[in-house]
Amino acid sequence: MDIVIRNAEPGELDRAGELVAATYLGDGLLTFGTEDPYLPTLRDARGRARHAEVLVATEPAGELLGCVTFVGDGGPFANVAGPGEAEFRMLAVVPAARGRGAGEALVRACLHRARRLGQRRVVLSSQSRMHTAHRLYTRLGFVRAPERDWEAVPGFPLHVFARELADEGDEQHNI
Repeated sequence: MDIVIRNAEPGELDRAGELVAATYLGDGLLTFGTEDPYLPTLRDARGRARHAEVLVATEPAGELLGCVTFVGDGGPFANVAGPGEAEFRMLAVVPAARGRGAGEALVRACLHRARRLGQRRVVLSSQSRMHTAHRLYTRLGFVRAPERDWEAVPGFPLHVFARELADEGDEQHNI
C-alpha cells in the first residue's frame, strides 16, 4: 500500500482532529470516554496547527489513514521536549489502516523533520497501555526514559521515550 505523508491541508484539519479523537475513544484510551476533558484537545487539530505541524498519512487518493502532531522547537504543545529536542504527540491510525505502515511512516516523518531542524533527539509521551505503539517506537530506536516520566493530571502517569538522532549520513539507512 502506498502511503503519502504530508502536512494536513486547512480544509482537512477538522477531519484530522476527529480521526485522532475517534481513535483514542475507540481504543479506550480516554478514562472518561466521551466526557473526558482531553477530548476537545484531541479534536482541535486546527488549534494545534497554529503552533505545531499536523501531519497526515493518506492513501494516494487522499483518504486519511492517520495523524500526528510534530513539535519541532518548543511552544505550547511541547510537553517534555527541552533544548535540542523535538517531540511528537497524538499519533493515531484508523483501525482499518493498522499494520500497513501508516504509523511507522508518520513517526519516520517526525524523525526526518527533527533532523532537518538540527535537533539531536526526539521525545514523546505515551500511556502505559499503548503496547502496540511501544513496540513501534522500540523498533524505530526509541528507548524508555523513565527519569522523564510525568503525570498529565494527578494519577495519570505518562511514559517518556527518546531517540537520539544519528548523523545526517545515517539518515538513508534509518529513515
